[in-house]
Amino acid sequence: MEQLLSFVIPCYRSEHTIRKVVGEIAETVAERPQFAYEIILVNDCSPDQVYEEMKLLAEKDQRIKVVNLAKNMGKHAAVLAGYAYVKGRYIVNLDDDFQSPVCELWKLLEPVVNDSCDYATASYYKKQQSAFKNFGSNINLHMSEVLLEKPKGLRFENFSVMKRFVCDEIVNYKNPYPYLEGLVLRVTQRVVAVPMEQRPRGDAMGTGFTFRKSFALLLNGLTAFSIKPLRFATLAGFLFSAAGFLWGVYTIVHKLQNPAVPMGYSSLAAILLFSSGLVMLMLGMIGEYLGRIYICINDSPQYVVRDTINL
Repeated sequence: MEQLLSFVIPCYRSEHTIRKVVGEIAETVAERPQFAYEIILVNDCSPDQVYEEMKLLAEKDQRIKVVNLAKNMGKHAAVLAGYAYVKGRYIVNLDDDFQSPVCELWKLLEPVVNDSCDYATASYYKKQQSAFKNFGSNINLHMSEVLLEKPKGLRFENFSVMKRFVCDEIVNYKNPYPYLEGLVLRVTQRVVAVPMEQRPRGDAMGTGFTFRKSFALLLNGLTAFSIKPLRFATLAGFLFSAAGFLWGVYTIVHKLQNPAVPMGYSSLAAILLFSSGLVMLMLGMIGEYLGRIYICINDSPQYVVRDTINL
């Protein structure tokens, strides 16, 4: 009996890379007759020629399905839009830039099929990206270890395989600002990393993940599935209040012991600027949480589907 693999691919790149990725999936799955496949391409407002190529591929092969979003909702929301339509027993997530080595699919699928884990992610020996992107990835890695209690050193990559029940639980999350790492870890801790080589991009285009998008993702990870930042704000407020009280006592005692000591305007101004900046930072963090609560109450959608093909 054939087991169905569902490939979910959010599309942003050129039509050439999509064609190569789809072709490699067909060649790889053909190596194992016990597996069948479907490919769900999610158009998150990519360039027009990309969507046209997606429609052509879907016309030629009914196993290729297209979800066309009405507006750009971000990569994580686009992935969830694809998850909502999967029918397979195992769900494979990858990008359309040809960096994900689909030829290593069976190595990634093996621990999931053997029930050694519920979710398997690629672990690249060397990331094919800039130093700036590596720096941002490392910050996100350590942040998620602290806030999401992720196993130390585990890095979620764009090439992954999960069991169907994990996908079903993720799809149940209906709020805006989805964060895939948090959603996976909310369902299971049985996650493994499978070592493999990452390929260079399949075209000359650079990454579409700008600094603004990277910062938005970092902020989303900070506030989406943990209240630890708020607890940190409470702790910081207590520590600074205690430090301010002790500094005040020290200043009074020092002045009484030595009345000739001049008043320190510069140090006072520095303390005021630092403490007021910290207060504004904490208020901004609280405002971020309140804003997300407000948007969730108003039922803001994760994504809006304009139309679909072969679904």
